[in-house]
Amino acid sequence: MRTEKVEIFDTTLRDGEQVPGCKLNTKQKLKIAARLDELGVDVIEAGFPVSSPGDFNSVNEISKLVKNATVCGLTRAVKNDIKVAAEALKYAVKPRIHTGIGTSDSHIKYKFKASRPEIIERAGEAVAYAKSFVDDVEFYAEDAGRTENEFLARVCTEAVKNGATVLNIPDTTGYCLPEEYGKKIKYLKENVVGIENVIISCHCHNDLGLATANAIAGISNGARQIECTINGIGERAGNTALEEVVMILRQHPYLQLNTDINPQLLYDTSKMVSREMGMYVQPNKAIVGANAFAHSSGIHQDGVIKNRETYEIINPADVGVTESAIVLTARSGRAALAYKAKKMGYELTKLELDSVYLEFLNFADAKKEVADHDIHTIMDIYKKSARAIA
Repeated sequence: MRTEKVEIFDTTLRDGEQVPGCKLNTKQKLKIAARLDELGVDVIEAGFPVSSPGDFNSVNEISKLVKNATVCGLTRAVKNDIKVAAEALKYAVKPRIHTGIGTSDSHIKYKFKASRPEIIERAGEAVAYAKSFVDDVEFYAEDAGRTENEFLARVCTEAVKNGATVLNIPDTTGYCLPEEYGKKIKYLKENVVGIENVIISCHCHNDLGLATANAIAGISNGARQIECTINGIGERAGNTALEEVVMILRQHPYLQLNTDINPQLLYDTSKMVSREMGMYVQPNKAIVGANAFAHSSGIHQDGVIKNRETYEIINPADVGVTESAIVLTARSGRAALAYKAKKMGYELTKLELDSVYLEFLNFADAKKEVADHDIHTIMDIYKKSARAIA
């Protein structure tokens, strides 16, 4: 089956680092950048060079380090921003300048106090200036999610005319429904002059919990780059999660889309980013959460023990997790207890299991979880009880 590639643009070091309390130093950024390059991302957005000397230095050092991925620096549609970004990226094997401007009526009126024609002009000028430094220029239309499609197409046409190689269509506020966002991408594919020569990129935020769904809707309608972060971190409620979109494409081959990501590094990369940023990963986080492959319901445990695929659509090993977890609680059944007891060295007959299970339930009702070492205690209680009866 012929598949098309979706570029993975990772903005963990830029949008992800904007999370309060998650500031990274240059050494930490280099460590994460090296892992992202190893992971197989296509573009690493290394920072916003003009924002501070530290960010400039980090982008500069990452440019020297990264050998495979494109290294990208963010700017506003401001000449000095663009010039500084070009300087920071000068050592990159594959540099990209990411420049743009707000396009929604709200941004035009309140942020820029400008008119639509002025925004189109500034967009074109910014792209043209960035193009004078690098061949690869990505243009973002900030708040594209709330921008009227006809005007958005006009802005994008101007960006393409001036040399943009990628058009970023951000749902900056996380407002769009997947159907709306997908239709927006489809409209641009059909109405932007020169669109066949550029890549459309999806940059979706998670304010309504729809970032990943919107990104998938975008690529289903012709976009071929997804902007995402490890663990879905980012401004406010976060961004599209890299691990989610990668595994969605792997699990749904009929979409005929693929990435170059090595999925077996996903779990370890998630832990690295969590550790370096001090950003806790919620246990029920898809793909990389502590409970993503954990089962505590007796019905689920029985199914998984018999055949993992009854309740898991992903093999844990595919994302770097050693194995599924059977967590014993008062909701667990005999199958799970027998499975755990066997792992601890106890081969129980059916009659023994029935008796041990009663002791287990009494023990489990007093604890949230029954640990492996608790099995020894439960077996001691059972044996004493059996001797007393005998």
